[in-house]
Amino acid sequence: MREHIPFLDLKDVNARQRDELIAAFTEVLDAGWFIHGKQCEAFEAEFAAYCEAKHCIGISNGLDALHLILRAMSIGPGDEVIVPSNTFIATWLAVSFAGATPVPVEPREDTCNLDPELIAAAITPRTRAIIPVHLYGQPADMDPILEIARRHGLKVIEDAAQSHGARYHGKRTGSLADAAAFSFYPGKNLGALGDGGAVTTSDPELAQRVRMLSNYGSRKKYVHEAAGFNARLDEVQAALLRVKLRQLDADNAIRQRLVGIYTQELASLPLTLQAAPQGIESVWHLFTIRHPERDHLQAELSTMGVGTAIHYPTSPHRQGAYAATALGKLALPISDRIHAETLSLPLSPVHTEKEVLQVAEAVQRAVVKIGATAC
Repeated sequence: MREHIPFLDLKDVNARQRDELIAAFTEVLDAGWFIHGKQCEAFEAEFAAYCEAKHCIGISNGLDALHLILRAMSIGPGDEVIVPSNTFIATWLAVSFAGATPVPVEPREDTCNLDPELIAAAITPRTRAIIPVHLYGQPADMDPILEIARRHGLKVIEDAAQSHGARYHGKRTGSLADAAAFSFYPGKNLGALGDGGAVTTSDPELAQRVRMLSNYGSRKKYVHEAAGFNARLDEVQAALLRVKLRQLDADNAIRQRLVGIYTQELASLPLTLQAAPQGIESVWHLFTIRHPERDHLQAELSTMGVGTAIHYPTSPHRQGAYAATALGKLALPISDRIHAETLSLPLSPVHTEKEVLQVAEAVQRAVVKIGATAC
């Protein structure tokens, strides 16, 4: 057992498939074709099938994937897009990059995901879409969100950056709405060895438009029918992702087993754990706990040799990107509270059950110590 338990060790994660990854890289190197080749084509087919969607377009990163979906839907200046108030800022930035306005809606306290009951009040004549985020790997409550969208004629875009392989009432994320955006940032459940992303959809016209926009607005070389972008997934990352996709379900099963141990060991403590509603299968990209003295708890765990992380310390509306806008003046107390209290514990396919038990014991001791100090 390691004396220090890191929050995440990507070297160990990738070492398990080292030979396959090297072979995949060598295949690309020897082929001499690095953009829009057979590796990307194969990965797109494999990931579409995995997500139970008809189409997949490899994209440079998750932010670009969201942005291009909005552009492909002709959402832009004068439009509004409903987003969760608590999420990584990329969800909001994609809307801003498209020229539209993000309209934040607070989450449910128990799941930290977008609260469907609050969406209707945020809809205006300018609303064009809703972007639910499957935060921490747990699908948002999609059925009521989709019903609201149908009633108001709105598009629904999944921010699936953290939910590779998750299921909502038996269906994979990536196939639950009009389109979905994925990130393959190295720390994700399906992580590249660099940046990468994808769009999945079962709408062939939307798929074609996203693909065209991602390639300088071009379907045919040197013919540019729209002002597009350079946002392509390269052959190297596609080849590496094909290798890692084969391991994804097994890795997610390890995460789910370890979270079961965490949940059992921490259930009696004065902590808030993310609820897991019936019918929702999380892939636990992150296992988070909430405590009113989060920073103190993190410091105590650090002294015990336990690495942790904070996802995310500041609500998007309080970031410099939005603080000077009307969004920065909004009162979003649930988001502020979640961002101030949430701590992510070590969780990956290379963490062991003994290590998780060791972390849980450290959390127990730290929480007791903080409680005694408060008294």
